[in-house]
Amino acid sequence: MAIEQFVVQFVKNVRDNKDPQLGGDKLWRIYKDKISEEYRVGRDAFRCILHERGLNIRSRKRAPRTTDSRHNLPTYPNLVKDVIPTRPNQIWVSDITYVPIEDTRERLGYRFCFLTLIMDAYSKRILGRYVAPTLETSYCLKALEMAIDTLPYGFADKLIHHSDRGCQYASADYIDRLTKNNITPSMTESGNPKDNAMAERINNTIKNELLHGKTFTSMRQVIEAVDVAIDFYNSERPHSSIDWHTPNEAHEMSGEMKRHWHSWREDAIRKQQTLAM
Repeated sequence: MAIEQFVVQFVKNVRDNKDPQLGGDKLWRIYKDKISEEYRVGRDAFRCILHERGLNIRSRKRAPRTTDSRHNLPTYPNLVKDVIPTRPNQIWVSDITYVPIEDTRERLGYRFCFLTLIMDAYSKRILGRYVAPTLETSYCLKALEMAIDTLPYGFADKLIHHSDRGCQYASADYIDRLTKNNITPSMTESGNPKDNAMAERINNTIKNELLHGKTFTSMRQVIEAVDVAIDFYNSERPHSSIDWHTPNEAHEMSGEMKRHWHSWREDAIRKQQTLAM
């Protein structure tokens, strides 16, 4: 069937060139927005085609973390655990992850580079990123500067930066950069990944979905792939936590955003707020 072949080719083009692990519902939403009426199919038919052609995505294992909180630097309380953001630039979340690079000169045959990401908690838009050869604080600061540069001119609303207790985020240079831009630091209360769940999820999306199956032999290749992946993520990939908008679209909105999955955390926050009234 011509339409079925068209759907299969569309899915393969997106996964081969932009997002190797993009799930069926998100693919269908992109498909229906981009494809002419002649070739449109309903969501159930789209799912059936993916299933029959073996194009469904298998579940993935959780990736390890890269955080060193064994330091004597000052840390800061968790200011976001009871907050549901209602606008962009209310809460930023940040984390660092690693990307392997094949290198036959190394004993194990590979080395690592490190990706710092800063994401807006409301819109899910990635505002800052930097790929670095080491975990030095100076590289995390470059991602922070990139995020700060996205703030509207004259921005004066309250903004919280949330991270784990890694030494990069607790360093004097990083905290100084935050406070000079009127950004309040917030940190996890333990080493539990759930305390910085949004940052953990975006790391997983970038590494195990958008960069899935890719191999790199240089940091330059990683930088180029990350740039392409984040451009697609921000501008084209619909998100179930923001009512199927893209992050760029959601970043222009305000007010509580409809999510298409259940959040027990948000239920607990709303219940607590109701009891406090």
